[in-house]
Amino acid sequence: MLSALCRRLVVLAPGACLAFSALAATPSAGDIASQQARYIATYFPGRMTGSPAEMLSADYVRQQFSQMGYQSDIRTFHSRYIYTSQNNRKNWHNVTGSTVIAAHEGKAQQQIIVMAHLDTYAPHSDADTEKNLGGLTLQGIDDNAMGVGVMLELAERLKNVPTQYGIRFVATSGEEEGKLGAENFLQRMSAQEKKNTLLVINLDNLVVGDKLYFNSGKTTPASVRKLTRDRALQIAHRHGVQATSNPGLNPNYPKGTSCCNDAEVFDNAGIPVLSVEATNWSLGHKDGFQQRAKSRAFPDGTSWHDVRLDNQQYIDKALPGRIEHRGRDVVKVMLPLVKELAKAGKS
Repeated sequence: MLSALCRRLVVLAPGACLAFSALAATPSAGDIASQQARYIATYFPGRMTGSPAEMLSADYVRQQFSQMGYQSDIRTFHSRYIYTSQNNRKNWHNVTGSTVIAAHEGKAQQQIIVMAHLDTYAPHSDADTEKNLGGLTLQGIDDNAMGVGVMLELAERLKNVPTQYGIRFVATSGEEEGKLGAENFLQRMSAQEKKNTLLVINLDNLVVGDKLYFNSGKTTPASVRKLTRDRALQIAHRHGVQATSNPGLNPNYPKGTSCCNDAEVFDNAGIPVLSVEATNWSLGHKDGFQQRAKSRAFPDGTSWHDVRLDNQQYIDKALPGRIEHRGRDVVKVMLPLVKELAKAGKS
């Protein structure tokens, strides 16, 4: 499996299999993340919840965890969302999603969850299809192959690091249909598991946005915000990484908080969260949905769900070097932060 993967990765990016070979020298920060993101985007486009591509990509992520030595499995869930046809008729669309979970055991019962959604956007209407939103050819390198890539790199670099607290790596599905996988994961947690969850870190949309943001949940206690969001910004500054938090220009989204992704599910349940994302909270409605200034390359200031824009070939041309740059920046911040939070020791 590994040799076959390496052969395909060489076609994708020269030397890419170095990141996956146990015999290779340690790659630089972000290398594994960007290579994994490119691989997932290239070989599993159209990762719509319940689609063959989504199931294959989930199995690929599970295999990656297993090769690192983690106990990993796929947990399926059943849900549905509304599809609107041209005549404005609404019908329920049933889906079976796949969530991948890998466990890094700690000495104590408490845990930190590192999460990224695996799925890409499925058209919710005939109008979506006409606008090239979602579907079988959407690579989703920004939304959200890079988030999964960063998660896999963190798992690789932490696999032999003993920690006081456990770390759960979770690749969800159904995010694009309303955070279905995150909701299912939360529902399956026992009351004790919820109590023992110190933090949920959500990685989403890390590439196209103007700025890298670290935001807390609305219900996250101030003491936890200091140890997570504020500490992330300190680490970023130390490494020369440009990062900030939501300035709070929209009263619906208070300063330093985020919204509208898988982290929101846990925030609503009173579990502390840290959202890592790239966008621009100062533009548009100042709600985080406009990722960058409008331009010829990004007419609406976004790449959300657009088959033509959220693919690596287009982003490489419009934003040269951005994919590798963002992978490097996020890993430089998140790896030391997760080590601190999990109270890592020496191997």
